[in-house]
Amino acid sequence: MKKSFFLLLAAVFVLSGCRNADQAKSPRELLIYCGITMIMPMQEIAEIIEQQEKCTIKITRQGTGALLDSIRVNRVGDLFLPGEESYMQACLAEGLVTETVTVGYNRAALIVQKGNPLHITPDVKNLTSRQYRVVLGTAESGSIGRETERILTPPGLYHAALDNALFLTADSTGMVKALLDKNADLVLNWYATSLWEENRPHMDGLLLDDQFAPPRKLVLGLLSFSPYPDIARRFMELASSEQGQEIFARYGFMGK
Repeated sequence: MKKSFFLLLAAVFVLSGCRNADQAKSPRELLIYCGITMIMPMQEIAEIIEQQEKCTIKITRQGTGALLDSIRVNRVGDLFLPGEESYMQACLAEGLVTETVTVGYNRAALIVQKGNPLHITPDVKNLTSRQYRVVLGTAESGSIGRETERILTPPGLYHAALDNALFLTADSTGMVKALLDKNADLVLNWYATSLWEENRPHMDGLLLDDQFAPPRKLVLGLLSFSPYPDIARRFMELASSEQGQEIFARYGFMGK
């Protein structure tokens, strides 16, 4: 009886050791929450970190508001990059993020059909004109919607622009699609979207005066419950380094 017990106990330790060894061999997986507009530079940096750290990186992309809701509810993941800094300020205030770095700048612009066939000027008042088919982002779900509210509220144009819009989209991709499908003449979106290789033949960005649409910091944050903070910090170091800044600038996030 004793012999059988010790054999069983030994088997348990062997199986446990094998399981631990398998877990040790399994790749570490980081989870990053990323606003849709910044997905391409983040993917490029993720590929570098995966090679250097022998890990895998999963990037969840949605409108920034939806991402923040997910972080608050699920409390899992390693890094968060919102499209607009106020979301990060909320994370810091709530203890969801412990450390941050600036990785680039986001800037809103009026974006029109390629070649600007309607000769639209870079004036936010155009968003209230019935002459144009306007599509805007909603402030409840995406960073560009929140930025739209911030830009148009001081001159008293926000509600007039919403009333003039054909429809509202949850995030920047909805406005890109509206232009690609020829369903809009004019949108207020992140300028970087007009510079991407797949969008450049179809749209032009009209930069607004800095007093209306100044560059906004893109801030990457380390989530307080990250299981791999060392690798996450390595990602942050690379993203905020000269190399990382060059990657972000290539996709239109140069800001100043």
